[in-house]
Amino acid sequence: MQIVLIETFLDLMETRNFNRTAERLNITQSTVTHRINALEALFARKLFARNKGGTQPTAAGLRFVDHAKALQHQWHEATRAVETAGAYERSMRIGLQHDLAAHYAGDWLAAVRKELPATSIYLEVDYSNQMNRDLGAGDLDLAILFTPHYLPDLHYEHIGEVHYEMVSNRAKRIEDVRPEDYIQAVYSPAFDRLHRQAYQHLSTAPIASGETTAIIALMTKLGGSAFVMEPDARRLLRTGAVNRVSGTDPISQSVYAAVNVRTRHAHQHRRIIGLMQMLLNG
Repeated sequence: MQIVLIETFLDLMETRNFNRTAERLNITQSTVTHRINALEALFARKLFARNKGGTQPTAAGLRFVDHAKALQHQWHEATRAVETAGAYERSMRIGLQHDLAAHYAGDWLAAVRKELPATSIYLEVDYSNQMNRDLGAGDLDLAILFTPHYLPDLHYEHIGEVHYEMVSNRAKRIEDVRPEDYIQAVYSPAFDRLHRQAYQHLSTAPIASGETTAIIALMTKLGGSAFVMEPDARRLLRTGAVNRVSGTDPISQSVYAAVNVRTRHAHQHRRIIGLMQMLLNG
């Protein structure tokens, strides 16, 4: 069975539209039809019902979808294993939330290399939305992220927290922080909700970002106030570049590990997650 048949089937399950799937896969509609017909011929069962109301999966199609996802995931794993074959027994692609990379990536990967010397690691620094999609498609083996999507094929677990503090190079008290000088941090939907609850009057700031590095650069260049990760706040306070804004409390951000449900108990996955958990809680 060709993997393109599986990928076309899964895309059509999402779009329920042959034309839309053709556009997304950059192929013709006739090619989509040919692939689905070929898949249906293999099973001798109709996977989709086409009528004036649109395209809907049949009972056979609905039964096949979970197996198709598993086949796609296994194909990606097999492809990477073959392509990266060399001195290492196995390889892994790992995703890490942008804001965690600066403070944890080095120590984390150093510990992983020590614990799993026969495993080669590719690290992708990204945002939660993309990492969830990549995990679902089998393009990542494991991710450390802020926002789980609780997709059917993925397993999430809470492994720790990081904290953000408000600092400023213009205001010393929360009463002195002006919305026009405020740089709003939007690190995750959960962080944004907590921020809006505590600082509703600052939730309409003219500038916002979802990454501490960018926020620090903006605050340094433009001046103002913002929430930054605790280690960055301590570093900036030591240099005298900013002061901690009195009358504010830190905002906590939960950190999650995410893997495919089929690998949730795999030894190397458990070791890699455990090492990050120790760093977060150490």
